[in-house]
Formats: sequence, structure tokens, C-alpha cells
Amino acid sequence: MDVQSVKQRFGIIGNSPLLHRAIDIAMQVASTDLTVLITGESGTGKEVFPQIIHHLSPRKHGNYIAVNCGAIPEGTIDSELFGHEKGSFTGAHEARKGYFEVANGGTIFLDEVAELPLSTQVRLLRVLEVGEFMKVGSSKVIKTNVRVVVATNVNIPEAIEKGKFRQDLYYRLNTVPIYIPPLRERKDDIHLLFRKFAADFAEKYRMPPLRLTEDAIQVLQNYYWPGNVRQLKNITEQISIIEKEKMVQAETLRTYLPDTSRPGLPVLYHQDDEKQISERDLLYKVLFDMKKDITELKKIVVDILEKNPDDVSMEKTKALLVKHISDESQGLIRPEGDEVKIVPSNEPSSPEDEDFHPSEIIEESLSLQDKEKEMIRKALEKHNGKRKDAASELGISERTLYRKIKEYQIR
Repeated sequence: MDVQSVKQRFGIIGNSPLLHRAIDIAMQVASTDLTVLITGESGTGKEVFPQIIHHLSPRKHGNYIAVNCGAIPEGTIDSELFGHEKGSFTGAHEARKGYFEVANGGTIFLDEVAELPLSTQVRLLRVLEVGEFMKVGSSKVIKTNVRVVVATNVNIPEAIEKGKFRQDLYYRLNTVPIYIPPLRERKDDIHLLFRKFAADFAEKYRMPPLRLTEDAIQVLQNYYWPGNVRQLKNITEQISIIEKEKMVQAETLRTYLPDTSRPGLPVLYHQDDEKQISERDLLYKVLFDMKKDITELKKIVVDILEKNPDDVSMEKTKALLVKHISDESQGLIRPEGDEVKIVPSNEPSSPEDEDFHPSEIIEESLSLQDKEKEMIRKALEKHNGKRKDAASELGISERTLYRKIKEYQIR
């Protein structure tokens, strides 16, 4: 079977040399039992390649099980993968087989493998090295003969440096690496994919297929596509449903493409270095941006005061403001006749200042936990309670979001 036959069988669209290279490696490694590590950004279609490997292998008649490691809560991941005995933990009313036992003789695909807890990584390493594991709550060793294919969009060497991933497991998983290129590295395939999706949605919704002008095609190919194939498919469906004019102009297409040049809060994807950021780093960024905005506001006030050089009181006020810019404490700036008076937030107001109402100043909590809780709540509201979409918006795994919701008692 050649590359074109595989593309046709598994519905892969594109003629990029990088894509063909990935398919070719998957075909060559399929006949072996080597462990395969598939890397690439979210939305590139990594889940198709384990299926290619399984169906072209001698294990094609065995079970194929795909597991999203990021969607399983940390407390139950071991039970899901390796099974458990009756009474091994609260709620274990009967014994259960894990995925590695069910997939014996077949293939198991572990998506988002970098989300596995370190304790589970140790168990996985033992399966890869000696083909053995033990159920939760059991001391009996179980043998398994299973082909393991894993995928991740995380930079694993960086996760190793941060102590979040075992180095020995990485070397064991990375026997055969397969890199799936993002859309921006296969620009000639973007229009092909758009036409395929447009034809599919035209048939689904019984309408004429979308077409693009030459300018619109250039816009489509030059866009960054942080969400890759998944994002392209969603946008194609949106345009198919909403736009009555099926010849799409460049101006119309731009209205459906989010501006990737604007920094957003919170974000999972960073356009410049394409690195994951932690929740704490995200919160610190929010706080530093707030402080920067306050400093800029104070500078604007100084500029306004400089327009009145004849007023002696203005010079005095300007000096006070310049000094106050470098002060970490946030004071209150308020008018008093022709002067501007600065009252630090930790200094009580005098009786003569009765006309000033402090209640008009909205105090905002700078607690990291409060900020984190607020962003989680907003993300859940934005996505109508869908945890998977909210987790993607926040840049964390669904398992971490589940734990945070329970920790903060968010409803």
C-alpha cells in the first residue's frame, strides 16, 4: 500500500512533503511492535496516525483503544488504565479490567500523555519495559502484550526540566517519533482542506458549496491558524451556515478569522514562542499588566498638569505625582480646588474631606486564588459549562480544571 492509498482510506487531505513523510513513517513502523511518539500542535489530526499504525499492523484484528489522558481525573487514571480490585477504594463495588488488559493483543493510543501523573508514568514505564502491571489494590502481576502509541502537543524536554515528566519514560516512548506539521507549514493544503469541508457541509445542509475569490484564498493561506485543521473546519462550517452569498470575498473571510496578533487573557497558545505557560505565570502576568496600566495613568495625569506651568501649585503637584509613580502603594488622586491632592490608600481621610466618597473607588482583589477562581468561572460561563472547551480556553488540562472546580467549589 502506498501513501496515496493510505490517504484515501483514512480521509487525509493534503500533498505537503512533511505530511507525506509522517504517513510514510507510520506505514514503515506499522509492521513492528515499536513504541511511537506522535508530536504536533493541537488540532493537526494526530489521532489519525495511531489508526494507520494499528490497521496496517499484524494486530489489526485485535482491540484498538484510544484514551484521552487529559480528560480522566488524576484520582481515577490508574484504575482506568490498569483496572482495580473490588474494595480497593471508595466506590469500587466490583473488580474492573483496565484498558491495558482489554487491549491485550491489540493497540492502545494514549493521547495527551504528558498529562499523566508521575506515579502513573512509573506504571506505564513498567508496562513498556517488561509488559507487566498490577491492578489498583492488588499484588498480582498481570502480563499484557499491547502496542503503545502516544501523542502530545507539549514540549516534553521542557516538561522534564520542570519535573513534570520522567526522562526515562520519554526515551522509552520516543523510539520512533512522528511529527505532524501545523497548517502554516503546509499552506498549499489549506485551500484543499477548505474545499473538502465546504463540500461536506454543502451536502450535509443541502446548500451550494462555498467558493473563495483569489484574494480570499491568499487571506486563508496567510492566516496563522493556531487551531490548525480543527479551527479551519469550524470556520468553514460557520461561513457555510451564516453567509448567503456563496462566493466569499476576502473582507468577508477576515470577519471570521480571530486576530492572532492581539494578546488575550487567558490563552493557551502563545504565537511568538509556542510554549505552554503555567497557571501561576498567567496570573502574575495579569497583575503586572494591571500595575503597568496604573503607572501609565499616573503619567497621563502628569502630562495634563504640565499644560499649566504658570500655576505654582501645579508644579508642587507634579513633583508629588512623579514621586508617587515609583511608589508601590496605590494612592487616591482627587481634586481640591485648583490643586490635586494625593491620599495614600493606607492613610485615613481627614474630617475636612467629607465631600469625598471612598465608596466610589472599586477595590479589586489581588489574590492569586481569587483571580484564578474568577477566570475559571468566566471560562465556564463563556462555554456554557463545557469543561473541555473551558480547559482549552484557560490553557490547562480537563483533569486540572476538574480539580480546581472541586477545590474552589465552583457551581
